[in-house]
Amino acid sequence: MMKKPTETQIVIAKFAVFALCLAPFLVLAWDVYAQTLGPDPVAMLEHRTGDWALRLLLVTLAVTPLRQLTGVSALVRFRRMLGLFAFFYASVHLSIYLFIDLGGFWRQLFGEIVKRPYITAGFLAWLLLVPLAITSTKGMMRRLGRRWSQLHRLVYAIGLFAVLHYLWLVKSGQEIAVREPLIYLAIYLVLMAFRLPWHRLRRTREVS
Repeated sequence: MMKKPTETQIVIAKFAVFALCLAPFLVLAWDVYAQTLGPDPVAMLEHRTGDWALRLLLVTLAVTPLRQLTGVSALVRFRRMLGLFAFFYASVHLSIYLFIDLGGFWRQLFGEIVKRPYITAGFLAWLLLVPLAITSTKGMMRRLGRRWSQLHRLVYAIGLFAVLHYLWLVKSGQEIAVREPLIYLAIYLVLMAFRLPWHRLRRTREVS
């Protein structure tokens, strides 16, 4: 059992995690300023913000398994920040696609959602993140009570939609390109496996 961290250590760790989560955005902003995004800067902006949205979403999902494995309950206190950063990067990702790539034409966005499965999955992931971000405060937790936990289980579906968005975005013929989203899919499945009710299965076996 690991030693329980002090409140000071948790505050310092939160500042460090905040800085680490914000760093990719600052690097991206610098690359925009320095014009070092390559021949297709819009695609690079979409790719990098989408990557970090997915990575932080998976890190958020990893909090519970890590807490179970390490016994450090304080890890839960970082979940809200990680989830909000995932929503932040997902919102930036969508904004770049909508206002730069599509030029702000909302009707065209809805047409793309209907025609392209990867956009459908990505938009659903973002749309489901919205109520989780809105209800992430302690006040909303108290107001919603048990319903808060039920609502925030949507993160499991969000994770799946986000992975599918990336997987379907990549052309099936590009084996090297497909490898990265498949790694994310494998990580997602492992994180979901940790949430299976193993303790119930053990009890059933013991009774039988």
